[in-house]
Amino acid sequence: MPVGRFAPSPSGRIHLGNILCCLLAWLSARQKGGRIVLRIEDLDTARCPMRYAEQMIRDLGWLGLDWDEGPETRGPEEPYFQSRRTALYQAALERLEALGLVYPCFCTRAELHASSAPHREDGRTVYAGTCRNLTPAQREERVRRRSPALRLRVPDKEISFIDGHMGPFTENLEQDCGDFLLRRSDGMFAYQLAVVVDDAAMGVTEVVRGADLLSSTPRQLYLYQLLGLTPPEFFHFPLLLAPDGRRLSKRDADAGLDSLRGRVSGEELLGRLAQLAGFHPSGEPSTAAGLLSEFSWERVPRADIRLPEILFA
Repeated sequence: MPVGRFAPSPSGRIHLGNILCCLLAWLSARQKGGRIVLRIEDLDTARCPMRYAEQMIRDLGWLGLDWDEGPETRGPEEPYFQSRRTALYQAALERLEALGLVYPCFCTRAELHASSAPHREDGRTVYAGTCRNLTPAQREERVRRRSPALRLRVPDKEISFIDGHMGPFTENLEQDCGDFLLRRSDGMFAYQLAVVVDDAAMGVTEVVRGADLLSSTPRQLYLYQLLGLTPPEFFHFPLLLAPDGRRLSKRDADAGLDSLRGRVSGEELLGRLAQLAGFHPSGEPSTAAGLLSEFSWERVPRADIRLPEILFA
């Protein structure tokens, strides 16, 4: 049976981009007779207080988007909060350490930003491998001054896959991202590791998420390979943008539900989002179930979508 998931990070009130992600994941799985998992990605507990997760669950209920496993609903893979699943990530980390692929990194954030390492087109720095080949003596000296992060050593290897919506995608691990984080210096596990461990444990067969995460997929596929896990199918959809073309931000309360719930109903909101996503031309109010017969990935655009002012204000 297909298993989809919605895995929000509750760092603020959900905005329309988050809701579109949940709607598309819900429709993609439900149309195939599949199940939905709700997982709260609250690894950074300082930025993700419980009140935001609780409000998010209420907002999804108001929208009529349900799930089969998750907080409150429960299920065989609980807990469904990443902050309570760290033992699983530690076990995966130890498996990677046993392969000889993990090493400590003592670089500060300022040092990484100041690095002369190559930069991607999106502005992100490719890690230069500064700490990759430190001697045991050098590591011992540095660990007295700073707790290290842990990085995964990657090969000069291309990882290719066919995205269910965006099509073929290829990335060279060494050249396009470099050795990436598995655990931060403060002990917090990194997204790349946690999401792979959790999706595999929860039996997720398809991942629907924004196109801003497309480039992270090869790293995750490499982790699936190293850990002997079966990867899901990926579907990346275009981002919703503010009317001026910038990305939506929870921090700036862009298109958040706190401002919209007083002006529109849940069904009106789903209808307008489905219209923007290309598969509900009328834009009329609809339940999620009412959109099942119209939904098709072929109708969803691949270019980013600007919100109209009426939904953004």
